[in-house]
Amino acid sequence: SSGINAEWPLRPGDKKAPRKSPQHSPAPGVPSSSKGSKLPPVDGKSQQTEEILNAILPPREWTEGGHLWVQQVSSTPATRLDVINLQEQLDMRLQQRQARETGICPVRRELYSQCFDELIRQVTINCAERGLLLLKVRDEIRMTIAAYQTLYESSVAFGMRKALQAEQGKTDMQKKIEELEEDKMDLERQVNELKAKCDAIEKREAERRVVEEKKHAEEIQFLKRTNQQLKTQLEGIIAPSKK
Repeated sequence: SSGINAEWPLRPGDKKAPRKSPQHSPAPGVPSSSKGSKLPPVDGKSQQTEEILNAILPPREWTEGGHLWVQQVSSTPATRLDVINLQEQLDMRLQQRQARETGICPVRRELYSQCFDELIRQVTINCAERGLLLLKVRDEIRMTIAAYQTLYESSVAFGMRKALQAEQGKTDMQKKIEELEEDKMDLERQVNELKAKCDAIEKREAERRVVEEKKHAEEIQFLKRTNQQLKTQLEGIIAPSKK
C-alpha cells in the first residue's frame, strides 16, 4: 500500500460525498446579521486544488468485479498528527520490508519517494505554487537518479566487457604460453639430440684418430726398419768393392 492519503475508490460517474465546511462563529464584538457579507465560496479553489493534485499524483485505476474503479488522492489538509503518523509509518515500513540503511536500496528509495509524494500533497493543498515547485524538485531528483542509474549500468556493462576481454586475453595468453612451452621442449629435445650426435661424432673421430696415429706410427717404424735394412745392404755392397 502507498503512503499517500487517498479518497475512497469510486466508479466513473459516481459523485464524491460532499465535505462539510467548518462552521465559524462570529468574533467577539462583531454583530451577527443574516444580511451581513458572506465568505467567498471555496468550490472553485477546491476544484483547482484537486485538478493540480490529480496532475501531480494521477488517480489510480483498476478493474474489479467487472467495474472500473478510480481512486484519487485526498484533498483533505494534513494535521500535525498526520505528519507524525506519516513518520511512524515510514519507519515501520522501512523495518518491515528490511530496507538497507546505507548504499543503494530500491526498497528504501520507493518508500521515501512515496513519503515525498505525500508531503507534496500536503503542501499543495495549502499552497499550490509551493506544491508545483516541490514537484519540479522531485522530477529533477528523479531525473538525476535516472542519469546516475544509466551511468552506473553503462559502467557495469563496460566493466563486464573489459573483464570478458581480459578473460579472453588471459585464455589466449595461456594458450600461447603452452604453445611456446611445447616449442621450447621440442627445441630442447633437438638440442639434446644434436649434442648426442656431436658427442658420438667426437668419440668416433677420436677413435679414428687414435687408429690413424697408431697406423701412422707403425708405418713410420716399418719405414725406419726398411731404411735401416737398405742402409745395411748398401753398406755391405759398397764395402767389398773398396777392398
